[in-house]
Amino acid sequence: MSENQATPDGTGGDGRPRLRRRLTLPLLTLYGLGVTIGAGIYVLVGAAAAKAGIYAPVSFLLAACVVGFTSLSYCEMATRYPVSAGEAAYVRQGFNSRILSLIVGLMVVASGVVSSAAVAIGTAGYLEAFIPLSPALLTALIILLVGLIAIWGILESVALASLFTVIEIGGLGLVVWVGLADAPQGWSDIAGLIPPLESGAWKGIAAAGLLAFFAFVGFEDIANVAEEVKQPGKTLPRGIILTLIIATMTYFTVVSVVVLVVPMTDLVGSTAPLALIFESAGPGMSGLFHIIAIIATFNGALIQVIMASRVLYGLANQGSLPRILAGVNPLTKTPLTATVLVVGIILFLAYFLPISDLAEATSTIVLIVFCLVNLALLRLKLSKVPAKGDVFQVPMAIPVLGFASSGCLLLAGFFLS
Repeated sequence: MSENQATPDGTGGDGRPRLRRRLTLPLLTLYGLGVTIGAGIYVLVGAAAAKAGIYAPVSFLLAACVVGFTSLSYCEMATRYPVSAGEAAYVRQGFNSRILSLIVGLMVVASGVVSSAAVAIGTAGYLEAFIPLSPALLTALIILLVGLIAIWGILESVALASLFTVIEIGGLGLVVWVGLADAPQGWSDIAGLIPPLESGAWKGIAAAGLLAFFAFVGFEDIANVAEEVKQPGKTLPRGIILTLIIATMTYFTVVSVVVLVVPMTDLVGSTAPLALIFESAGPGMSGLFHIIAIIATFNGALIQVIMASRVLYGLANQGSLPRILAGVNPLTKTPLTATVLVVGIILFLAYFLPISDLAEATSTIVLIVFCLVNLALLRLKLSKVPAKGDVFQVPMAIPVLGFASSGCLLLAGFFLS
């Protein structure tokens, strides 16, 4: 047993407390869905429709194809190296570079804390309608509550996040149900979603695909709880694949209903496109959806805190950051110091930095990490580094396609910005 592996009682070979393997496939999949099907889908549909029009659902399928290659690379890497701070470990093994590994790990942490800070501010905006406190105070309370839940325990915090995820997906189901009930003739126009073989239509679909890609970002966070997953060789790849399949089906269904039911003139440019479905449903239904939106954004912040704290813990365990960040509380079996640091950074970002500008950079960071992970796997395969143990292996073409698709999307983002 290595010193980073936990015994059944939650201690390592050196007697120090370690993370405990408590996550099963259902919990891991719900965790992945919670961070993937986040607040993005609640605001992205209008922006995608502005570029792709009625063909917006196809742009989400295109994005799913692009993300699919990289997700399979993550399946192999996560089972080769089932550790916290997964991306950093993959890059370190693939490039044999401690510095590049640290940079990648910190990039992942940065994307998580920036996203969590922005989402916490959004949650406060929703809550302000129910609780008469200042947005600044509400934001602080939300961030602190998220931190306490993350410290509570991995099983408890992920179980709560899973419950929120079920409610969140239920909210999207409510969109479909209300939309079709209000306009049952909507599905009769479904053939109109098939785009013609014209460059103009596909140019809009590709541009919308850049936006839709961001709705799929999050599946990679599954790799960062690898040390707390039961039977990681089987559970991790299944969790990643199931997350993408369910997210793709959900997105396509929801976006299809919205573009078929809501007038395009109302939908394009709307900052709350899904809420348009409920305009004729009465205040009760509208209020219910409002509450679900609060849960969705809070859930996004919680899962990002869990992820970022595990990355810091993993980097410290790998010797890239101060050892104090690898400390695990003997009672909760969670990385207490790392979680407190993450919460402190999120509070700082939420109050003192331009969150909107930083949030825009998050997508670029994620695409760079995707490129490096694919290259790391490609280098390992070309070097014929043996895969030990129960490893999910993919053909050489997968990391090549993953790197090419992520790189093209990254370059397209620069040219279209």
